[in-house]
Amino acid sequence: MNFRSMEEFWAFYMNQHSKPATRLWHFVGTLTSILCLVYSVWFNWWFVFFVPLFGYGLAWYSHFFVEGNFPATFGHPFWSLLCDFKMFKLMITGQMDREIKRLGKRPIILQSI
Repeated sequence: MNFRSMEEFWAFYMNQHSKPATRLWHFVGTLTSILCLVYSVWFNWWFVFFVPLFGYGLAWYSHFFVEGNFPATFGHPFWSLLCDFKMFKLMITGQMDREIKRLGKRPIILQSI
């Protein structure tokens, strides 16, 4: 697939991350990779090895075992990385549900049993 703009890719990216659990795994992966990067800069540079391991590993797990699709990273690595950070920012600022609604998707509310 060819995309003409970041906004066009963003809509595709969000479609590939339709389940809340997929977005949660991405959030955890991004946060963990950021923490590993900070730790590697301040304390032990060998921890830089864990940055992509956690960042991509947890995200890819969510695609294969939760969402049931292939990561967008395989076809569009740079745009996927940018969108991952955009999604992380929207989640950390509490704006993700509004963005899902803007794109025409309804957020799924998880109910406790």
